[in-house]
Amino acid sequence: MYEKFIARQPIFDDKLKLFAYELLFRAGSQNFFQPRKEASSSVIVDSLMLFDLPTLIGNAKAFINLDESSLRRGAARLLPPDRVIIEILENVAPTDEVVAMCQDLCKAGYILALDDFIGHNKWDVLIPLIKFLKVDFRAADSDARREIAQRFRGRGIQMLAEKVETQTDLQEARSMGYSFFQGFFFCKPSMVAAREIPGNKLNCLRILEAVAASPFSHDAVEELLKNDPSLVYKLLRYLNSPLLGLRGEVRSIRDAVTLLGENEFRRWVSIVAIVAMAADKPPELIRTALTRGFFCEAISHPIGIPEQSSDLFLMGLLSVTDAILDRPISEILSNLPVSAEVRTALCGGANRFRDIYDTLLAYERADWEAVSSAASRLAQIENCIPDCYQLAATRAASLPF
Repeated sequence: MYEKFIARQPIFDDKLKLFAYELLFRAGSQNFFQPRKEASSSVIVDSLMLFDLPTLIGNAKAFINLDESSLRRGAARLLPPDRVIIEILENVAPTDEVVAMCQDLCKAGYILALDDFIGHNKWDVLIPLIKFLKVDFRAADSDARREIAQRFRGRGIQMLAEKVETQTDLQEARSMGYSFFQGFFFCKPSMVAAREIPGNKLNCLRILEAVAASPFSHDAVEELLKNDPSLVYKLLRYLNSPLLGLRGEVRSIRDAVTLLGENEFRRWVSIVAIVAMAADKPPELIRTALTRGFFCEAISHPIGIPEQSSDLFLMGLLSVTDAILDRPISEILSNLPVSAEVRTALCGGANRFRDIYDTLLAYERADWEAVSSAASRLAQIENCIPDCYQLAATRAASLPF
């Protein structure tokens, strides 16, 4: 079986709106990248043939790496110029021939970026063709980041800070003049001491508590939903969507329970509550929550625990609540009647659910060695991961949140 792995990492503009995804690939029969001829050309073809590019990126653009071999072979021209930004890798030698090929790409309508830029003078010959400079915030120190921004931001070049993992990183990048940001800072909480949870979010948290409770009481859920009519509207909007294909129209909470069944109803109310709580956060946080939930649910089948799919879905969905509420996940879960497996996994303990969660996190970051390590603890399900992730991303993208 041909292995196909792809991770996507969001890139935000200065208003924290989604601008693009960087698509990161692994192709090959081994559990790691193997240096081989035409590697980048192969993954470019794979992105078009094995993966549905519009599904992966939606209305955003795609940043795609290009090495020297694929540059010489014209692989980039397989990609639609209006949907992609070509990243010239740091190990490409900027020879006269390479510069000429980059000029041809620009004339054909492609936008170019330099990856892992650290300010080396060797790139001066390419700078007039470059629209984005990607500066690795883990590899460059604070002085280097500032110097690069000061040197290039007034020359019609967009400064992109990558591997921005915390809110502090984000604030520093902004203060230096960077206007695009890549990393998982949006999934990290900004802890504020003694700050009260806003009333609307508190009600959503109570709804999550009610739908996770056993035995389930739809009367309790209905009473909480009455406190926020907008939540009822959103729930009915989801449930009456053609995507669900329900046989009857859902007009009330009781209709929903009858038509969906208890477990499915719990899931949809949980989705609505998470979406409502994250209204003041970057929309990508909601996409991440939904993708994680659908992925954890999907992976339950190949690892042989489909009966726990509901708990796994909830684990994925709840994994971002610390970022939504800006509180430690352990504090949030202390008030929710989730299963012991979910609580242990999200609080950093060791169990099967945690192995699934670790696999997911590694896949999001394109840390293929960590993916292999985590997946090896789950009955060798590595080959199933790409399909489960693509299914999850497709389902998340289809929801009208």
